[in-house]
Amino acid sequence: MASGEAKPVNAEEPEVEENDEEAEEKGKKTAKHDAGAADLEKVTDYVEEKEIAAQDIQDAMRVVSDRQNREAKAKHEKEKELSKVKINKDDVDLIVHEMEIPRTKAERVLREYKGNIVEALVFLTN
Repeated sequence: MASGEAKPVNAEEPEVEENDEEAEEKGKKTAKHDAGAADLEKVTDYVEEKEIAAQDIQDAMRVVSDRQNREAKAKHEKEKELSKVKINKDDVDLIVHEMEIPRTKAERVLREYKGNIVEALVFLTN
């Protein structure tokens, strides 16, 4: 019986070798397949990152554009308000003559201080 047991062990060895060879062949095929999948993954990752970066840039540009539009609108509204302020021509002449600044700047400062010449002069001297 001992010799009978030894024969099946010897008989199994070629099967194990065949199984090992089949596993190695499958492993090689799987490795080749995995290498292709890894390359494809790299390409798709690159494209996805590129798309994400483009989207981030567009979002940032939109934020900047929105901010510029709000600032321009606020500036326009402020100019509209300032143009409604009535100022005295004599006050403008006094500031232009005494401070030696352009008429437009003198008018602007007077409008910002709602026509108050004292506050405008204090601002201009400081």
